[in-house]
Formats: sequence, structure tokens, C-alpha cells
Amino acid sequence: MEWSTATAADDPVLVVPWQAPDGDVRWVDLREDDFALDEISEADEHPALLAALRALNSGRSPVFTAKCDVWAMEEEELAGTRDDLMLEQDQAEAGMACYLDLLWRDRGIFASRHRTEQVLHRLDRMVEELPGSLAKAEAVVRPAVVELDGSVAEGYCLSLYVKGVGVDEAEAKQRWSAALREVTALFRGSELLTL
Repeated sequence: MEWSTATAADDPVLVVPWQAPDGDVRWVDLREDDFALDEISEADEHPALLAALRALNSGRSPVFTAKCDVWAMEEEELAGTRDDLMLEQDQAEAGMACYLDLLWRDRGIFASRHRTEQVLHRLDRMVEELPGSLAKAEAVVRPAVVELDGSVAEGYCLSLYVKGVGVDEAEAKQRWSAALREVTALFRGSELLTL
């Protein structure tokens, strides 16, 4: 797993709750209401994302989600992923990817870039090979501002990217789905926050 930081003054800040300028898309709090998943069209179209959102927002999860998206990789991103995974073109003709913005429930981790990076070092050691070496995960530490329950907190979130490739769209989707399940399980595992 690769990870980096984007915490300079001019880097984007995740603000929760958020709403798109046109008002059509907004943050959906999935922590208390499973039925709120109906508002996320990407979850409707991708069962692996639906399962990840359920697991990552459950009460036992150390994180909750703020944003997500899923897409088929275009050639430039696909070529970069092939290079990263050291694959030949015929092994990776198609690719699927997603991102999830994750916020720490533990205020001590959320408020500390150092503790967030410690967790990522541990996650990096836990992620050996994603299914079949045709998948990868990346994380970016970003600044975040959360205004929930009448209080404002500043800290750090993770933008988690999971990618899978294959000889065709079906295999790419299968590899991506398996990798997303594995990464989600690592976030839910008890060892992740044992620092």
C-alpha cells in the first residue's frame, strides 16, 4: 500500500457536512441509519461499495465515511496502475477504481497528523498483497473540518483509493471488489489501532 500526505496550505480540506453547489448531492450520515444508503447511487450500482460503506460506518468501525465514488479507469490511470503493479498490457486491459474519504471516530487520532500516520504505517505493514497482485490500495492524509453535534473539530482524514485491473471489465471489477473487501476488513480489524 502506498500513502502520502496533502496537508499544505493550498491543499483541499474535507469539510463535513458538505453539499454540492447545485444541492443535488450532499453528505449522508451512514453511522445511524442503514436506509440512508439508498441515497448513494454508487452503492446501488456496486455491491462491493455497498458492503464497504455498511462495514465502515458500523458502530464497531474506527472510521466513518464522508464521500465516495467509483469509476472505470481511463487509459492514463490504467497505464500508471500497470506500471505500479509491474504488469504487461495484456494482463490489464481494463480497470476499476474507487475512493472513500474516511474520518476517524477517535478524536485523538483525528486531531493528530502523527497518530494518523502511525496508523497508516501499521496498515501498510498489514497489506501484503491484494488479491492476485492485480489490485492496489493508496491513501492520502488530508486536512478535515467536521461540524457535527454543535461542535467544530479540525484534524485529518484519509482519502482511500482502491484499484483493480484485469483482462476485461468483468475481471477488473472482480479484482477491485475483492481488494475493497480486504482493505475494509483491515480497517475493521482490532490490530489496526493497536499502536
